Amino acid sequence: MALTGIQIFKMLPGTNCKKCGVATCLAFAMNLASGKAELDSCPDVSAESREKLSAASAPPIRPLTIGSGATAVKIGGETVLFRHEKTFYNPTGLAALINDSESDADIAAKVKRYEKFQFSRVGLNLRPELVMVKGGARLAEAAKAVVSNSDMSVILYSEDAAALKKAAEALAGKNPLIGPATKANCDAVAEVALAAKVPVWLKAANMDEVAELTKKLTEKGLKDIVIDSGARTVKDAFTDSVAIRRAALGGNRDYGFPTIAFPVEITPNLALQTAVAANLIAKYAGVVVLGEFDGASIFPLLLERLNIFTDPQRPMTMVQDIYPINNPNENSPVLVTTNFSLTYFIVSSEVEGSRVPSWLLIKDSEGLSVLTAWAAGKFSGDDVGQFVKKIGIEGKIKHKNIIIPGYAASISGDMEEELSGWKVHIGPREAAHLPKFLKEFKTS
Repeated sequence: MALTGIQIFKMLPGTNCKKCGVATCLAFAMNLASGKAELDSCPDVSAESREKLSAASAPPIRPLTIGSGATAVKIGGETVLFRHEKTFYNPTGLAALINDSESDADIAAKVKRYEKFQFSRVGLNLRPELVMVKGGARLAEAAKAVVSNSDMSVILYSEDAAALKKAAEALAGKNPLIGPATKANCDAVAEVALAAKVPVWLKAANMDEVAELTKKLTEKGLKDIVIDSGARTVKDAFTDSVAIRRAALGGNRDYGFPTIAFPVEITPNLALQTAVAANLIAKYAGVVVLGEFDGASIFPLLLERLNIFTDPQRPMTMVQDIYPINNPNENSPVLVTTNFSLTYFIVSSEVEGSRVPSWLLIKDSEGLSVLTAWAAGKFSGDDVGQFVKKIGIEGKIKHKNIIIPGYAASISGDMEEELSGWKVHIGPREAAHLPKFLKEFKTS
């Protein structure tokens, strides 16, 4: 039976030493109870408590990291079946397949092209992170060509344990995911993964064999495991992905690991692979492997991933700050709005499109839009006025004019009382009308 955070807290040392990465033992206990932390993070827990807590506190789906640096991908760690129940934590990793039969020059050209697939969206940089290198004799050389010419993280694919060993050694410090560990080569691949201290992915023939292989790997001391159920049809891949998640959340430890799916081995058509990948990103795949990355396929998958793995209970926000647009100077107009990301990007894009140099002040409104923030008291006149005084905009301009959103017109009087000597101007209600407004606006 799962323990509550308070029950777990009573078995912790209570020193608040912060060695686990959070401020207090109570916070750590709550993370353990919700499956967002592991007991091993606490170095001071007693042997007796560790024994009692180990089973109860382990996340239902073990989290692990593939790769290193900017493209390291954390998968697993999920605690719910449906996003609206809580949230999904670790976005699906997107991988493209490269064969070791390709020349080093061709591999270098590919990964350099893949690195360029980076898209700015609501303040985030969206990009694919992974390359799967498949082969045997030239696996190590091909993998080195990837990391020598890009920052992409690597998954190794070979049923030859000797080839995996050589490639894992070539990528020392890069933390590649290696595999597949199958019924035939499980012992040899496990030995390679243990020696290199890297995660391993298994490939089973069916769901029963998944449980058999996870037991075998964990008994050998491997904890970081990724499951490939072996499904190579759309229906079976979808069914197995859902079944594995349900089993893990139901307490079956044999299935308590993230998964990897292979649209590339379901169909040779990239457009169809993209459709399959979209299906599996929505239904629990930890990693999906495509045959190629191109803009038409990767961009919609990145957007889908962003939408699915955004916390539905926590709006996306911008940092409270002064944002210069179009190289403003001391005579440029000043605008203020809330820190809801969508509000910022709509307003900033319209200001940028106007070509009028401007200062955009973003006030922390807990991620609420203008009208909602005003109604909730997060964008009131005196509050916004105090923000304007504290943010330091007066040191950048020679005038005292500020533009507020049209929907917040009612706060202008309170703002002028708070900002002595300032003139508050009411801007348009719709951001689309900002270019015309700014072109006609005078600060003097």
